[in-house]
Amino acid sequence: MAMTLQGVFNVRRSEVLPVALAMAFFFCVLTALMMLRPAREALGMRGGLDAVRWLFVGTAVVTLLVNPVFGLLVSRFRRIVFIAATYLFFAGSLGVFYLLIALTPDVIGVATGQVFYVWFSVFNLFSSMVFWALMSDSFSLEQSKRFFALIAVGGTLGAVFGPWLSSILAKVVGTPALLLISAGFLILALCLAGVLIRLQPARSAPAESGGPAGRPDAELIGGGAWDGLKAVFQSRYLLGIAAYVVILAVMATFLYFTRLQMVAALHNEMDSRTTLFAQIDVITQVATLVIQVLVSGHLMKRLGVHITLALLPLTTLLGFVGLALAGSLAALIMFESAFRAVQRAIMRPARETLFTVVSAEDKYKAKAVIDTFVYRAGDVAGAQLEGALGRLGMGLAAVASVAVPLAVVWAALGLWLGRAQQGIAVAGAPQPLPAATPPCHSSK
Repeated sequence: MAMTLQGVFNVRRSEVLPVALAMAFFFCVLTALMMLRPAREALGMRGGLDAVRWLFVGTAVVTLLVNPVFGLLVSRFRRIVFIAATYLFFAGSLGVFYLLIALTPDVIGVATGQVFYVWFSVFNLFSSMVFWALMSDSFSLEQSKRFFALIAVGGTLGAVFGPWLSSILAKVVGTPALLLISAGFLILALCLAGVLIRLQPARSAPAESGGPAGRPDAELIGGGAWDGLKAVFQSRYLLGIAAYVVILAVMATFLYFTRLQMVAALHNEMDSRTTLFAQIDVITQVATLVIQVLVSGHLMKRLGVHITLALLPLTTLLGFVGLALAGSLAALIMFESAFRAVQRAIMRPARETLFTVVSAEDKYKAKAVIDTFVYRAGDVAGAQLEGALGRLGMGLAAVASVAVPLAVVWAALGLWLGRAQQGIAVAGAPQPLPAATPPCHSSK
């Protein structure tokens, strides 16, 4: 059994329980998210595509305002406390939305839908960011290369299970009750996080210490509320990660608005749009699961992080060229399925390994800035740029003319980040002690 786990999934027997807990943790987080995502898309489109672009701006502003609050929690409290505060806040928010819908259904309109859209976008970013920050703080670089992709399988299963569960329960308990069920999955995720933290101690990055790998969980990270934002601009490595994430967000936004436009042209009724969005999500998640199970667990180990990070830019380049040539919904679904599958199954685990070699403060604070505000800033840039290209009247050809050269830059950045990560790991690794000099014996 141990040989099977190590050969197929790159997991040793002593690592099975922590990895299983991490997978279950991510399963619950993604189930909670994906139960509500199709409704988020349909509600956001009520005000039109231009309104969605401005909702991206609102989300970026909210994430910027929330970041110092999260940074303060990280500075003042232990890991389990600020992780619990994050998930309990979002679970409580779901309870508030449920009461709003159940007690005052008449106030639900375009404005309320837009508030939910922004809130869900912040919820999506922070819940995933906290999970991966804990992973990079709990496992070493060598471990992350072996089984971060396997841990991501738990999230993919949740992303498939969430929409399915939503479609079944909506008819039985009603749509508002889905908010409470989603909150329940968040609380279950928090319980699993607590067990994982007890079982898997925090690790000191090589740059922090050449001594023991672990650090006490009672130890406070310290620092200030804005240290994460400062760290991004003071470190070339973190700035490179931020640039990689910005380009990722721009590309994802190009694809997102292309999908909205095609779906809007086919369906005018909200339920029909929600159904189509859910169908696309299911196809994407199944493709992701296939890649994760069959290939992604071995890619980083065999190809290296630098090559793995370049695969999504290459997929994006080919996808936009094909979409510009075909211009059909079928081509879009194929491209989006490939994009999301490579992003979640291959690129995301590889990108998360980049944080295993930085300090504990950067794992939570700088990562929070990059994964929330920087990502949403990329969304805003992509949305505004896509809107400007659309006003030129050139359609997909204009988007592809920007996306293709940007993908080349993106791939080069991924190659550099993988090499830089290896350099940091080697430079920070404890050096072996010099061999003892044998004593000299003089003859008399």
